[in-house]
Amino acid sequence: MVKRRTGLLDIAKQVGVSKATVSRYLNTPDLVSPSLQKRISTVIETLGYLPNKVPNMLSNAKSHAIGVFLPSVTSQIFTDVLQGIETITDQNGYQVMIAHTGRYKDKEEMRLRSLLSYNIDGLILTERNHSPASIKMIQLANIPIVEIMDSVTPFIDMAVGYDNFQASKNMVDRMIKANKKHIVYLSTQLNERGVLRNKGYEAAMAEHHLETFAILSKELPSYALGEQLLHQVLKEYPQVDGIFCCNDSLALGVLFECQRLNIAVPQQIAIAGFHGYDIGQSVNPKLASVLTPRFEMGKIAAEMLLKRLNGKIIPSNVVELPVKYIEGESITTSPITVNESLRL
Repeated sequence: MVKRRTGLLDIAKQVGVSKATVSRYLNTPDLVSPSLQKRISTVIETLGYLPNKVPNMLSNAKSHAIGVFLPSVTSQIFTDVLQGIETITDQNGYQVMIAHTGRYKDKEEMRLRSLLSYNIDGLILTERNHSPASIKMIQLANIPIVEIMDSVTPFIDMAVGYDNFQASKNMVDRMIKANKKHIVYLSTQLNERGVLRNKGYEAAMAEHHLETFAILSKELPSYALGEQLLHQVLKEYPQVDGIFCCNDSLALGVLFECQRLNIAVPQQIAIAGFHGYDIGQSVNPKLASVLTPRFEMGKIAAEMLLKRLNGKIIPSNVVELPVKYIEGESITTSPITVNESLRL
């Protein structure tokens, strides 16, 4: 059964005021008393109201637009994802409406409320941890949803991604096989993917009965932060002989600072990143990293969404893609034989 969108009259009845008063609050809040503003705002959040900015469109008509929520609009990771999405949407006459969230749940909620008001046909989300209000809006919107970047965490409707836990565990295994025993894990912005990578690191170390040491920062990933965290590691864990980073920005910052400090890489400290940035293969030594299938992931997510919109059968609601491991030169100067990819 299709759920009906919450309207102004629903809010008015709940608050005990007229529909005109609710409309006045939405258009000119200052004309409504502060106490009434609070009451109306609470009911709007509870009911998950979505303002309709295209009232002339039939509620069941297609807008031929999908919303894509990205935590960053400058990262190579998400530009690759977006290119994959647009490969499919462009071929099928769909527009992409981009919303930048910065990985903040409240910002995602605000962007979601705005974007859904345009009657978009579907959503592609990059995060799995949503606010209760966002969940309610998504449910009331009654449109197909694809969550990307992860194939393990529970999802709302459909998902396409890779196994962050296993990918990280495999990379740390590579470092251990290179005879590194004191490996540190560095992470930023503690979302669910960072947590899974941390668990993968811990699992690899535990299998070999090795001590773990992690620094989990809340700051944005950057070369400068990588440099800063290296100094913290050297101070707090001087026996370090390997550093695994949750992304290549941190790893490259660590690498550059090692070179400034005359710390030999990989002889003294091995370094590995995650995501396989192009720049990592243009430095010396080349950075070892987990290459994630960003373009393919965006492409498949868009295909799944459009199939659902066109009433086609989807074999599975979750698609797990393999990652690849970039050998680089920052772990060892000798080849290491390990499993090269994660299988579907």
